[in-house]
Amino acid sequence: MPRYDAIVVGAGPAGSTCAYRLASAGASVLLLDRARFPRDKPCGGGVTGRAARLLPFSLAPVVEDTVTSVRMRLRYGSWFERGEGAPLVLMTQRLRLDAYLAEQAAAAGVELRDGVKVSAVSSEADGVSVTADGETIRADALVGADGVNGICARQLGLGGNQEVGVALEANVPWEKLGDGYRGRAVLELGVVPGGYGWVFPKGDHANVGIGGWGREGRGLRGHLRALCAAHGIEPADLEDVRGYRLPLRSPRSTLARGRAALVGDAAGLVDPVSGDGMFEAFLSAKLAADTVLDVLAGRSNGLEPYGEGLTRQLGTHLWASWGVKAALDRFPRTTFRIARSRIVWRTVEKLVRGEIDDVGAARGLARPPLKALAALARASGDPGGAYRQA
Repeated sequence: MPRYDAIVVGAGPAGSTCAYRLASAGASVLLLDRARFPRDKPCGGGVTGRAARLLPFSLAPVVEDTVTSVRMRLRYGSWFERGEGAPLVLMTQRLRLDAYLAEQAAAAGVELRDGVKVSAVSSEADGVSVTADGETIRADALVGADGVNGICARQLGLGGNQEVGVALEANVPWEKLGDGYRGRAVLELGVVPGGYGWVFPKGDHANVGIGGWGREGRGLRGHLRALCAAHGIEPADLEDVRGYRLPLRSPRSTLARGRAALVGDAAGLVDPVSGDGMFEAFLSAKLAADTVLDVLAGRSNGLEPYGEGLTRQLGTHLWASWGVKAALDRFPRTTFRIARSRIVWRTVEKLVRGEIDDVGAARGLARPPLKALAALARASGDPGGAYRQA
């Protein structure tokens, strides 16, 4: 019966980068995914500077555009634009990004098996076992990276999401939209409860979409039509229209137990206000790989320290993000006015680029408007309070 140091289930951004880090450190790693690569997944496809900083290699081969400015508009009316021309977000497509990350993992020594269905996972006293295409495979540790609909969380009794958001996206060829969107991300605020609309530039097209609370699912097509109308897009020109779920982790969820852990979307690690999961995917991959290596070296008996460390690192950010999300829903105009402040933008810019870890690191003039946002969050019920306590 084959045995590995670690098995990673799911070859998305979190799974592939975790496998890469483990193999680069000398571990024997099996990476499994049910799809054949290259394969596409619905996603805005943005990698912020702070997310890219977490990778041990460049994403240049799969970058299709670079966002240097952001335009925000409230309810298709008042708007502002920020950005000084420096890179903020790298735009790619999951079709290319995920294949590239899996290739990097394989080049580092990971055994990649795609097109394989995992039907069972279990954590045992001396390790873990995975059943894939009828074969039982054992390892000293398991990392579940199989997304919001994967089996790892269910069968291991891990995870547990506070909310699930939904999104609907499509692609628009440039000739149907125009070049005024290149290098610019457009965010439409206040147009859907619990979310926003967007236009993101890609290589030969723009990605447009709308996302919000899970209960908004039935109305997303109407919201998407309104977004298209606001940007002069004919619904008939939309390509690859598809919906997806966004897992939002509960602060009480368990991310690791024994020799098993969850990373990325499988762990519900999506930013509540932006819907971005790339930074959280790469961060959780790094922390999980470090903890697995501790187990393999005998420095730790289980992967629980991974979950505790991740909660500490993300706590302040998640508290602030949940607060802004709630404030935008309840006090959209006031929140928008504060957000358009250049002082607030400078803090956001530093966060996006990875120059500061979270809003707790903001200093000086940024403090008063950030405190105002915190007051709005408290008036909206402080949904992220539990993260701050953690």
